[in-house]
Amino acid sequence: MHIAIIGAGLGGLMLARVLHVHGIAATVYEADASPEARRQGGMLDIHEETGQQALRAAGLHDAFRPLIHAGGEASRVLDQHGTVLHDESDDGTGGRPEVPRGELRRILLDALPDGCVRWGHKLTSIATLGGGRHLLHFAHGATAASDLLVGADGAWSRVRPLLSGAQPAYSGIAFIETYLFDSDRRHRASAHAVGAGAVFALAPGKGIQAHREADGVLHAYVALSKSEEWLAGIDFADPAAARAAIAGQFAGWAPALTALITDADTPPVPRPVHLLPAGHRWQPMAGVTLLGDAAHLMAPAGEGANLAMFDGAELAQALAAQPGDVAAALLAYETALFARSSVAAAESERILRLCFDDDAPHSLVRFFTAMQDGGPAPEV
Repeated sequence: MHIAIIGAGLGGLMLARVLHVHGIAATVYEADASPEARRQGGMLDIHEETGQQALRAAGLHDAFRPLIHAGGEASRVLDQHGTVLHDESDDGTGGRPEVPRGELRRILLDALPDGCVRWGHKLTSIATLGGGRHLLHFAHGATAASDLLVGADGAWSRVRPLLSGAQPAYSGIAFIETYLFDSDRRHRASAHAVGAGAVFALAPGKGIQAHREADGVLHAYVALSKSEEWLAGIDFADPAAARAAIAGQFAGWAPALTALITDADTPPVPRPVHLLPAGHRWQPMAGVTLLGDAAHLMAPAGEGANLAMFDGAELAQALAAQPGDVAAALLAYETALFARSSVAAAESERILRLCFDDDAPHSLVRFFTAMQDGGPAPEV
């Protein structure tokens, strides 16, 4: 049986790795030319109940532990003047340690057999052959036939249309990504404001969020509740003009915060937040399924990468538990997938709204305080 996995993100690689652990071969097809073709993003908090459980299933939890960024679980909430409203340190006992996404991807890649990932394979079309088989066409002319096709190809999945007509919709929130390098020497005020881990500086309809990474890197996401038309009106091909337009939305904010925009060492990059419906699901189809963002694209609240890895591990284990009965394995996997992703997507969207509601940043302070005290998260 040829299992074709589209996409070499964390979910697709986790699926391939856990299948390999169970002695099942798979091929991962990835559009990027190599593992180094694109920056792999910043820090990820890896949750004990999902991401870490998947790493255990992959036999990689011991390899994951050295990647942890000490102190990275620290978080603080500021108002627009830089006043600290909530400050939570990382004492090393939390269940969501921070690791660099690129390093996590590397240990998954290193744990796969040679030739498992086919780089430079951009999927362009899929033909249904019948009996659950599909013929995959790639941009450079190659083809491959699958007995099981898994779409692990993210928000704009080319596999999803086989199962669902759902398309990601703009959430109304746009992030703009920036980086400051060597911050402890060159951007000391901003480094102090961010602290050891993550900072959320918020106001109604806007915010500046940042995380400290290794070697003094500050990785920021500036958030604005704006229309797609407003975002399209910014000329991101002119970094100076784009910085000025974005910074103009934060007039009167503390300079240590606005410097994450104005003093950025990289051009600002727009990252509009798109979502699939919280209850996204599909009818079973022979020989094809989805995982990760392809299945449940949700608001960025720390769940996406964790659920993608958990999906990959769960699908692999379902296939291993029911050899020779792919349909039964997919049914078991998808039934559980729909239940957990529906809950997670609704909660992630709730947290996203909470960050920018009319009572921000105090609404987020109440949320963190309730979580710290072990009580239920407040309604918003």
